[in-house]
Amino acid sequence: MTNTSETTATTTTTGSGSLGHAPGVWPCLSYSDARAAIRFLVDTLGFAESAVYGEGDRVDHAELTWPYGGGLMLGSVKRETELSQHPDDGSVYLVVPEDSIADDLYRKVVDAGATITVELRDEDYGSHGFTCRDPHGVYFSIGTYPGHGFGE
Repeated sequence: MTNTSETTATTTTTGSGSLGHAPGVWPCLSYSDARAAIRFLVDTLGFAESAVYGEGDRVDHAELTWPYGGGLMLGSVKRETELSQHPDDGSVYLVVPEDSIADDLYRKVVDAGATITVELRDEDYGSHGFTCRDPHGVYFSIGTYPGHGFGE
């Protein structure tokens, strides 16, 4: 049995982007069940858990890195916070380098029972991907479009 009352932190090395430094943008999400959200994001979407702080079911702060650069910060809903965030709400776009990776993630997401809101397809702006909602309702779009000026 896992002891969920421990505070844990681990360090991983990830791609840092073309400028040779840590990613400069970290979307932040608040979840009503942050530990379950972490499991979905790691086990299904492929994030790596780089730091998780908190005791029991509470997550005070977590950092998950995306294998293709960047990452997310998330935590449990806080009663008093300087940030006005709605729990279990938001939208994040994840870039993957190849169509086959988007296809594989699509199958994993479907197998995990997540809701697909935009089916796997090719877009007129050159992306191949889809959109789903995680088990808590946050939207994740996965596609090959890296942003204007970053593609081939």
